[in-house]
Amino acid sequence: MPCSPAASRVTQPDGTPPSGEAAHFRALERLYASAPINGLFPSRLDISAPGEARIVIDVTPDYFHAAGATHGTLYFKMLDDAAFYAANSLVTDRFLLTTAFNLLFTRPLKAGPIVAEGKWLSGKRRVFVAEARLVDAEGEEVGRGTGTFMRSTIPLVGLPGYVRPEAGDQ
Repeated sequence: MPCSPAASRVTQPDGTPPSGEAAHFRALERLYASAPINGLFPSRLDISAPGEARIVIDVTPDYFHAAGATHGTLYFKMLDDAAFYAANSLVTDRFLLTTAFNLLFTRPLKAGPIVAEGKWLSGKRRVFVAEARLVDAEGEEVGRGTGTFMRSTIPLVGLPGYVRPEAGDQ
């Protein structure tokens, strides 16, 4: 789902385009939305503060394994993405890469809305550590994960979807 030109013209409540940190967060949200994989996992990323990310998805039976609960693929995707974007919210020039991720499945996940909450833990130069938890519609934690992410040589500004509004672009 490519980013439309209008999506790059995000404005603040007062009508001005976001700048600095907020512009980076909105650009990361557009990057997430533009990723082809999210056509298979329609979800929404929100970054509200440095080192924090939140992703919401509605789980349907399409994600179930043969025993009628969500396949681990969805757990991993949501947890990895939330932790990744929490870490990448602190990096404004480069795309991070997941180098390791540990998962803990705590409960079966049934149909309904779920939230992945990511939080940066440590690292600010080359390697970052972030965690995420997956919460079901009843507010119960169903999974948790911790990831290690490192800076790549890939500039964010060269990636389709990562669009930062210009001062005069409204």
